Amino acid sequence: MKNYTSMQQTSLRVDLGRRSWLSMAAMAAISALSFGGFTSAAQAQDSFPNKPIRLVVPFTPGGVTDTSARVIAEYLGQRLGQNVLVDNKPGASGNIGTALVKSAAPDGYTLVLGFDGTMVINPHVFPRLPFDTLKDFTPIGKIGDATLILVAHPDTPVKSLADVIALSKSTPGGLSFGTSGTGGTPHIAGELLKMQTGAKLVHVPYKGGGQAMTDVVGGTIPLVYTAVAGAHGFVKSGRLRAVAVSSAKRSSALPDVPTFIESGVPDFVVNSWVGLLAPVNLPPAIASRLNTDLNAVLNDPAVRERLRVLGIDATPGSAEQFREEMRRDLARYGAVVKAAGILVE
Repeated sequence: MKNYTSMQQTSLRVDLGRRSWLSMAAMAAISALSFGGFTSAAQAQDSFPNKPIRLVVPFTPGGVTDTSARVIAEYLGQRLGQNVLVDNKPGASGNIGTALVKSAAPDGYTLVLGFDGTMVINPHVFPRLPFDTLKDFTPIGKIGDATLILVAHPDTPVKSLADVIALSKSTPGGLSFGTSGTGGTPHIAGELLKMQTGAKLVHVPYKGGGQAMTDVVGGTIPLVYTAVAGAHGFVKSGRLRAVAVSSAKRSSALPDVPTFIESGVPDFVVNSWVGLLAPVNLPPAIASRLNTDLNAVLNDPAVRERLRVLGIDATPGSAEQFREEMRRDLARYGAVVKAAGILVE
């Protein structure tokens, strides 16, 4: 009986030893796999980028947003040592291309050109939107602000913003102003101007800024709210009269034109902006790298000049500053959209 018990104990010790060894081996294997996983992830971030980056522009080629994206893509690619390829995915006021990036892998190889109309106005004017601006994206950084301007046909009896407001109130039915379309930043700016001044302005939406400019130059409508870049040549040639710009400071392209603030409307600043975003959950190291290189590009005098020609003032800064601006604009424009009853079906 003693021998049998002794054999049992010996067997038990061997079995426990074997299990202990197996447990240690299993733990070592798991540890190695985990370490290998972390190492692979770290290596992937350290080597970023090791292939071309896709920059989705959710609009057709040729517009200011598309052109600004191509400027950034060219210089950012040089900084990163990889091509940044612009991919136009237009449709639904920018919603289609933006939603496409939302669903992409958060690895830094798919970015989207964020436009204020898409990111902070569309959430309020579309009853259903396939993305959430603050939850579905990682901000990389803001590229710049495009200054907006109110212009008038020379035969319209206005020389200042005060004249526009007075004429709108004395004109039966109000004074018409054209924009590139319902729910765009110029439309929101016009509605905000009505709210803050009591001006009786009637919105006339066009399918793009080009036709709106054609009609105001031709005298079909008296006013158009648009980007400085689109109106600059007409103002310089005298075919249109500039009323005011809605930036905090005067536009470097049209330094003789007063701001709305200077014209008597306190705190009236409405710019159209563009920036870079990636899908949510982008690794912080990659986000930081992209922000650093974007800011370096925006501080390049050659880039700043090319953007200025497009009517965009470069605004390098942190990703968090960009996020906070989007958050503020979502709240501010949401109030305007609700008060004006703007809805895109």
